[in-house]
Amino acid sequence: MSQPDNTLHIAMVEDHPVVIEGLRRILAQEMPHATLLEFHTGDAFLQHLRGAQHVVTLALLDITLPDTNGVELCQKVKSQSPDTCVLGFSNHNDRALIMQMLSSGASGYLLKNVSARELMQCVREALSGQMAFSDEIKKIIAKPSAAQVKAVPPLTKREKQILRLIADGKTSADIAAELLVSPFTIETHRRNLMQKFDVNNAAALIRLAAQLQLI
Repeated sequence: MSQPDNTLHIAMVEDHPVVIEGLRRILAQEMPHATLLEFHTGDAFLQHLRGAQHVVTLALLDITLPDTNGVELCQKVKSQSPDTCVLGFSNHNDRALIMQMLSSGASGYLLKNVSARELMQCVREALSGQMAFSDEIKKIIAKPSAAQVKAVPPLTKREKQILRLIADGKTSADIAAELLVSPFTIETHRRNLMQKFDVNNAAALIRLAAQLQLI
């Protein structure tokens, strides 16, 4: 059974103001006594959770944030605050990514094109302890998994930027100078990218990124 509205603390972790505004309007209308919180980065949300009195009942997590991705953030949120219910909220409808979110502890996943009715149905299902999926996501996860197809790994905006610069043939020093960061930082991003794509060198990284239409 779900909690009374006046005990709910719902967090919207999203970096697009227009999406936040839409969510806030719908949630405020449907759950007028709930406390609504907004965060534009994953780190800001995690910092909030570290506060002793900062309990979050449910979090709607965007999958692509300026400083992290939804899968990694979900893992950290559930580790730091196991009782917080997490729903993936994204434009990404990749089945592998959806399954990664669920494996990371999410209680459901919905697309940003949902109606207000469907959004609130998912929120209420999650709050009552059920797994919650928008209709389109239900159809996607019902399909057989294409095990042979390489999944697109979730990337931060910075990783996408660096990936494109690597594809342009730029060295770590070139990229560091362009982005005004240290070469060590770029090398760290390179290693992270190769780990996420499960490759051993830049050539394989570029080739796979091209196959996945990321560059």
